[in-house]
Amino acid sequence: MSIFDTKVESVVDGEHTLQAYEGNVLLIVNTASKCGFASQLKELQKLYEQYKDKGFYVLGFPSNQFMNQEPLADEDIPDHLQEKYGVTFPLFKKTEVRGEDVDPLFAHLTQETKGLGSNNIKWNFTKFLVGREGTVLYRYSPRTHPEKIEADLKEALK
Repeated sequence: MSIFDTKVESVVDGEHTLQAYEGNVLLIVNTASKCGFASQLKELQKLYEQYKDKGFYVLGFPSNQFMNQEPLADEDIPDHLQEKYGVTFPLFKKTEVRGEDVDPLFAHLTQETKGLGSNNIKWNFTKFLVGREGTVLYRYSPRTHPEKIEADLKEALK
C-alpha cells in the first residue's frame, strides 16, 4: 500500500486519502499547541510558504498523547494555530501516533524509519520527510528545528 492510499481526516475536508498530495514532497508532523516545541509551528509555516510553489506541503497531525498538550477540540485547533503561529498549512483531526490505536499513517511512518532506541514516536513534533513517490526519506526528532531540515528538503524537491 502506498502512503498516498492512507486515509486521514481533515478538520476542514473530512475523511479522504493522501492522494491529493501525491507527487509532492511532504513534511508530516505530530503537533500540540501547548507543547514547549510549539514555537516550531512558525518555522514550519515559513518552510511551507517558501517551498509550497515547488510542490511541498507541511501536514500537521495534532496529538494529545503526550501529557495532554493538545487540549483543544479538533474544530478549534486551526483557528488557534492560525492566530498564534500564522499556520495555513493543512491540519488534520487529533491522531493517535503511537500505542495500540496508532493511526495507520503513523504506523507506516514509524515502520519505515528508526527512532532513537525504538521506532515509537516519543514526543510531539517528530517530523517525517516524504519524497514525491511516497518514500519516507528522513525522520527528525522533536528537537530538530525545521530550518535544519531545509537542505534535505531542497534535495527532495529536485
